[in-house]
Amino acid sequence: MPADSVPRMDSSGSGSEGNNDGALSSSPGTSSLRERTDSEGSDRQTRFVLPSTDGSPPKVLTIDEVVDVVKNIQNMTLVHEIAMNPEFKLQPYEPPENSLERRIRDIMHKAFWDVLRGQLNQDPPCYDHALQLLQDIKECFPQIIPVNNRRLLDYINEVLDTTVVRQQAEEGVLNFRSYADFVISIMAKTCAPVRDDEIKKLSTIEDVVDTFRGILETMKVMKLDMANCLLEFARNDLLANSVEYEKKKFKEHLEYYKFGFPTTEDWLKRNQTHDINGVPCSPNETIYNAYMELLDWNDEKEYPEILSLDAERIKKLSQRAKRLCACASVMAISSGAAIISQRTENRAALAQQVEILFQGVTNESELKEALENVALQVITFINNHMDEENHSCLDETSEKAFKSHILQLANKDSPVRKLMWKRLQIYFRLFLTKKGEIEIPPGYTDFKEELENFATAMKRVATYNFSVFGEYYIEVLTNANNRAASNEPAAATNIPTVQATSSKNNTSESDNPTN
Repeated sequence: MPADSVPRMDSSGSGSEGNNDGALSSSPGTSSLRERTDSEGSDRQTRFVLPSTDGSPPKVLTIDEVVDVVKNIQNMTLVHEIAMNPEFKLQPYEPPENSLERRIRDIMHKAFWDVLRGQLNQDPPCYDHALQLLQDIKECFPQIIPVNNRRLLDYINEVLDTTVVRQQAEEGVLNFRSYADFVISIMAKTCAPVRDDEIKKLSTIEDVVDTFRGILETMKVMKLDMANCLLEFARNDLLANSVEYEKKKFKEHLEYYKFGFPTTEDWLKRNQTHDINGVPCSPNETIYNAYMELLDWNDEKEYPEILSLDAERIKKLSQRAKRLCACASVMAISSGAAIISQRTENRAALAQQVEILFQGVTNESELKEALENVALQVITFINNHMDEENHSCLDETSEKAFKSHILQLANKDSPVRKLMWKRLQIYFRLFLTKKGEIEIPPGYTDFKEELENFATAMKRVATYNFSVFGEYYIEVLTNANNRAASNEPAAATNIPTVQATSSKNNTSESDNPTN
């Protein structure tokens, strides 16, 4: 019979070393011919969703594939996302709602639990499905307990030994509830703290079938916890190697793809400025300009091929920048009322409300619609606070003036919007090129935290992109300048190549335009 509880084992484990081959796979010795169940625990490999990073459908991974990425850095999209997104987490996989896969899964799971309940209610009870369920649970444990915790895994295999459990069933002494309690006690000792409440709830479920169903549902999220834990522990190693890995893959691509990246080259060349003598600016200055263009990309232009992995991320950051600009523009207009400009607390409160009203705005059409509500809120806010201080509310002319000025922000050429956008661009350029604290531009003080968070996220994209492709960019621009100086036409075969360098020979800090 299983013990009621076991000592908590630390994550490093004690006892003999484990075999890496069994780290996150099914327990050895299980017959491949046994009948599979259709409970939530019947899948030998739980699947997780890799969130979409470029607008493509999300990818589905098994935990073994997660381990493979961590060990071998062989999935470029996943490695890139981990490097770029400090909050990256895998998500649980669920078949699409109303899909055939979802319907079949739900039907089979319901059938399994109905059959299990029916077998346990027989006199004498039948334990065929119960035995299969315990075997499935035993196979789940190596996916939620570190492999180096060999002693605990061995103990679980000993208690949930298929032969012993079957003998108990045949002799009519199998206590199914005691096995549920054993499993719950193990889960309580090994789960992440955030799962403690879920584990406690399992102990309060009286129906044994519902208890085991809850056990498998909780194990499913514990597998997700383990997968994300693996990625978090490996993050530093991934970051240390991801740039060199992507540079190597890029070099391999150039060896097979001999036509270069024309859209990327056009993006760089059109951002090259010249002095009054017609001398082109330095490659680094051009790259600065190119990154700045990404903040307000013209959708009619084709996006640079090399930025494809970050296209969706940059688009969202651009939308974030435009929302910030809209917020600052509204506050600049609202400051025309003394009740706003001369009352710090009123200004901060209105800024918060304006920011909320602009949440979710992703394009110019949505901005225009949002401005109607923003104008109404600004006028209402001013009148309410004027009334609180026993001042006369805005007259009809003043209300129309405020509304008109705010609605004009729908036009990108509006003087206030142009000014605030220019200030945001200057701030980001300084943030991109200078070290140390950058002064918040006038009009953005109320949105300091959001502005800094945006700039940090955008700089992370630019810095990483230059670390991988900077050598290619510089060669493109250098070759173009050399051809222009010698009046040579661009040759299709004159394609820049990038040499993969070791981490000891990375581009120096002084050559990196994002430092």
